[in-house]
Amino acid sequence: MHVKIEPSWAEKLKGEFEKEYFAELTEFVKKEYKDGTVYPAPKNIFRAFDLCPFDKVKVVILGQDPYHGVGQANGLAFAVEDSQAVPPSLQNIFKEIASDCGYPMSTKHGGDLTRWAEQGVLLLNATLTVRAHSAGSHQGKGWEQFTDAVIRTLSEEREHLVFMLWGNYAKAKGAHIDRTKHLVLEAPHPSPFSAYSGFFGCKHFSKANEYLISHNETPIDWL
Repeated sequence: MHVKIEPSWAEKLKGEFEKEYFAELTEFVKKEYKDGTVYPAPKNIFRAFDLCPFDKVKVVILGQDPYHGVGQANGLAFAVEDSQAVPPSLQNIFKEIASDCGYPMSTKHGGDLTRWAEQGVLLLNATLTVRAHSAGSHQGKGWEQFTDAVIRTLSEEREHLVFMLWGNYAKAKGAHIDRTKHLVLEAPHPSPFSAYSGFFGCKHFSKANEYLISHNETPIDWL
């Protein structure tokens, strides 16, 4: 099956694209787009991969679903279009970065996060599509199997990556990571419901950069 995705990922994941579950997933997603409103726009389903080729990945941040509100989802986990208000979870991520890295809080940069992806941050949702105004509506259709394969391939074929796992859902996805080869950082989810239970103060962003520098990689400019 031909999938419009960045060439290095197309090569690494070609085995997944040929499996029966992915064919069934494709048919389901096509029908959902035809029958109603689904986010993100079709061209942005694989945007996280298109902006961050396989060999350029340094950090993986795992999300769950795309945002399901109008005009929000843009294919990057936790991110929204710059025209949209910054969601509460992303606001809390920015707060932790400001505290951790000593950056001033600024509204100059919006919530798109392309600037992170282009530096090697794979902003990966476990489920890559969602029906409008219906959180979790595309769970259990095959996306999780696909993104497990993404994580497993990165773990097996790369070294010295940083995985940020926030919340129990992301931590469960971390079962596919070889922790002898990679740095795995875990914390509660940055949602307002849990950020004060340990996300604030986790210092994941400085820890990630310290790890990258120790392995002769350029750190991420989180600002």
